[in-house]
Amino acid sequence: MQLVVARIGRAHGIKGEVTVEVRTDEPELRLAPGARLATDPAATGPLTIATGRVHSGRLLLRFEGVTDRTGAEALRNTLLIAEVDPEELPEDEDEFYDHQLMDLDVVTADGTEVGRITEISHLPSQDLFIVERPDGSEVMIPFVAEIVAEIDLEEQRAVITPPPGLIDDRAEIASARDAEGSDDADGSGEDAS
Repeated sequence: MQLVVARIGRAHGIKGEVTVEVRTDEPELRLAPGARLATDPAATGPLTIATGRVHSGRLLLRFEGVTDRTGAEALRNTLLIAEVDPEELPEDEDEFYDHQLMDLDVVTADGTEVGRITEISHLPSQDLFIVERPDGSEVMIPFVAEIVAEIDLEEQRAVITPPPGLIDDRAEIASARDAEGSDDADGSGEDAS
């Protein structure tokens, strides 16, 4: 099975290095020197990683045969794809591959059906589940421990505890004015004490 593990960004310097947007929790395994990766678009690859290093918190890669800035710029926005055994699981039990999460049923802790995961969006700050609801609309669920309480691969479901307003229109609105109004029993605007 093929998994997208990174997206190539802009060229860095003049010797063929590129910045990389990492899309794997195992970059030391998937993006190590010597790794041969398929690409999307396919005509760009396959690419073999010659070197890798971290610079200012960003992963930089250089590929075999790419020795200058022009060659590096030509790779921009290319997706890097690793071949992975479908039975392979991440080392950490709280980590999942995208293919494991796709099509899971999403339910609330009380069993209310929310929908089915149709896409996983990888953002810099967090990942999002794109969930198709039974009526065809979509809702985005942040894949964070505070909201996604459980991933049960055997039952093929994700259990969520959404805050008010995430999946419905019943958002709780709290303001300082509401708090002041509760102390104002006589309606005069002044505190009775």
